[in-house]
Amino acid sequence: MAKTNLPLMIGSRYSRAKRRNGFISFISAISILGVAIGVWVLISVISIMNGFGNELRGRILDVAPHVTVTGQGNRLKDWQALTDTIDAQSEVLGRAPYIYAQGLLTLNGQVTGSLVKGVLPEEELKVSEIAKHMDVGSFEMLQKGRYNVVLGRGLANKVGAALGDKVTFISPQGQSTPAGLMPRLRRFTVVGVFGDIGPDGFDSTLAYIHMADADKLYKFRGAVSGIRVKLDDPFLAREVTAEIADKLEYRFYVDNWTTQHKSFFRALEFERRMVFIVLFLIVAIAAFNIVSTLIMVVTDKRADIAILRTLGLSPGKVMGIFFVQGVTSGVIGTLVGAIAGVLTALNLSTIIAFIEGMVGHEVLPASVYIVTDFPAELRWNDVIIVVSTSVILCMLATLYPAWRASRTQPAEALRYE
Repeated sequence: MAKTNLPLMIGSRYSRAKRRNGFISFISAISILGVAIGVWVLISVISIMNGFGNELRGRILDVAPHVTVTGQGNRLKDWQALTDTIDAQSEVLGRAPYIYAQGLLTLNGQVTGSLVKGVLPEEELKVSEIAKHMDVGSFEMLQKGRYNVVLGRGLANKVGAALGDKVTFISPQGQSTPAGLMPRLRRFTVVGVFGDIGPDGFDSTLAYIHMADADKLYKFRGAVSGIRVKLDDPFLAREVTAEIADKLEYRFYVDNWTTQHKSFFRALEFERRMVFIVLFLIVAIAAFNIVSTLIMVVTDKRADIAILRTLGLSPGKVMGIFFVQGVTSGVIGTLVGAIAGVLTALNLSTIIAFIEGMVGHEVLPASVYIVTDFPAELRWNDVIIVVSTSVILCMLATLYPAWRASRTQPAEALRYE
């Protein structure tokens, strides 16, 4: 005959039994509900933050180079000699040279600062998603010697530029004239406007021109600022950076997006961890509500405990009974919260659409926010961490009441029964 596990059997029956004291039942239900809500909110919010992080990372990687190769003084001469070494890396999908400079953009008396990027359009399209985000015009209209320009939407709005307008770029590098040193000016025709790409403010400063036109405007004399490299997996950027630098014998500066945007992603991860800690306090408070529930149960069951002790049940097994009861409440609350959190994360778009229909306006209006939806991403390792930690907290919360139950003295407990 199998040996009966008395603590498990009695603890389970106590968990299911209807209590004489309705207040204890109410507090027990509140404890379970608190754990469930805490786990639900934590899984949902962490999934939303994962989604936002990936969305912002994706927007940055749409425009930011995965890897860049530059030379001394941000100049790279004879860049064509490096292309074979770069292309030899299996992770490389494409590479494109670029000239990066600053200047002033003017139109009809409006003046604003601008970042100018000279590119070869056919090569740039291999490493950037810019052509997919054109509001008007065409990125392929950037042709050598035609002095055309593609402006960011924000930059175009600053000077009131539209398709076909003639804008003037002023280079900070001067040129000598009989009248003295004068700024270099060049008129460009707006052939396109792009938007909805990159982080906030990206389209408010950037202008694309052909690399040959940028070479003349900024006197690069055949050199470029660097070579932009696109990878099949951007998260292998560090490894590829090290390989390219080694192949080039460390004669050039090889960088990648993980260091260029280190502060942003570090702040994003720090915020995610802080939100996790703050929200986990909800679970902790709910878990330790089990303490008060079990203490009241122990007080209510003093006579039962005393009888079990007189029948020979050891203090350790008495402790096990209430440990089982408390853990059962914690596990039920955790599982309910985990199921609710997973369902919320998987169906967040539908839930938000329903809420927007109920209230009659957008939760994240496009005129205010970069990301206009809630791109939740459920990660099962996050779910496992939340569930396991919640159960551990509930187990810890049961130790003191269970220990207190094991210290019950039978003679004193039955004195007034």
